[in-house]
Amino acid sequence: MAYKIVGSQCTNCTACEALCPNMAISEAKGTFVIDPAKCTECIGHFDSPQCVAICPVDDTCVIDNAYPRYEA
Repeated sequence: MAYKIVGSQCTNCTACEALCPNMAISEAKGTFVIDPAKCTECIGHFDSPQCVAICPVDDTCVIDNAYPRYEA
């Protein structure tokens, strides 16, 4: 599954964008979004999703159940 950013909770701090190894995070209309086609949940790069680890607001980067689990 890809992750998504809850737009209403995003503080636009930009921390997640720089940490994403797949460049799946970008700014759109004043908030950040994750491209589900690029998101690999950081599998193969890190032990845990970096957007979740770095985000200063709990439960802002969450699993997007609309997409299947990423398989390396």
